[in-house]
Amino acid sequence: MSQSHYDCPCMEKCPLHHAMLLIGGKWKVQILCAVHNAGSIRYNALRDKLDGISNTVLASALRELERDGLVTRREYLEVPVRVEYSPTDDCRALLPILDETMANFDNFEVVSADILKTDIPALVHEKLAGLTPIVCANLPYNITTPAITALIEAKCFESITVLVQKEVAERLCAAPGTSAYGAFSVFMQYYTEPELLFAVPRECFEPQPKVTSAVLRAVVRREPPVEVEDEKFFFRVVYAAFALRRKTLVNSLMTAFGSQLTKEQVTQAVISCGLEANIRGERLGLSEFAALSAEIAALL
Repeated sequence: MSQSHYDCPCMEKCPLHHAMLLIGGKWKVQILCAVHNAGSIRYNALRDKLDGISNTVLASALRELERDGLVTRREYLEVPVRVEYSPTDDCRALLPILDETMANFDNFEVVSADILKTDIPALVHEKLAGLTPIVCANLPYNITTPAITALIEAKCFESITVLVQKEVAERLCAAPGTSAYGAFSVFMQYYTEPELLFAVPRECFEPQPKVTSAVLRAVVRREPPVEVEDEKFFFRVVYAAFALRRKTLVNSLMTAFGSQLTKEQVTQAVISCGLEANIRGERLGLSEFAALSAEIAALL
């Protein structure tokens, strides 16, 4: 058999891949890989991709994967009939595999829930009382920002280590004045000390994503590095500062405070912080934002 994803050393280290091998055999793994890579694939094309598989084995494996909710099957009324298979988004179908894989570990428990709808502090108090909770997660890339925000705002973790897109990790660690620096960089660095540990090439995943990933570790600060009187107002100023990235800080701030302050007042607040009147928001660090929020608050 030619080199395949089954032979990939990166995949051999993946617990899910290992679990599928133990429970379902190598053909299920390779079928899932092929279906996920293609997005949608005809039966004949799938068989051609899998050297050495018989129609009987392929048909049986597909029926089991469809029964388990991992693939869907569609028939098109053509001559001859066209049959296509697509991957499903229902990851809950993998829970029985995870349960069986981890069955021998009494310090492991699967909690099936939506991270964005879960009362995280209550869950931590219930499951990890008396321990030092930390987060280690492979986050769905489409909810990276709200998930990290929820974990930070839960205020019950010592550190948060996550696998995210490399460009997201770079943005969260970005320094003022760089193109990657933004409002979420400020949020992250106010509450944590983020560090990009290492990149993870796309070849380590199956199916392969279109982006490079990275492991980010953020140690939660015991106290913010700057003192602010009103955190909610502080972040109102921060997010306003990045509202118009190609405009000056004054113009950006006017999007949030234009109904309460004149442009001259906002300009004076910026100058009072020792900043140039035409500076852009991405040039400000935490201390400058703290000073600016205090100046604007004093005017309201």
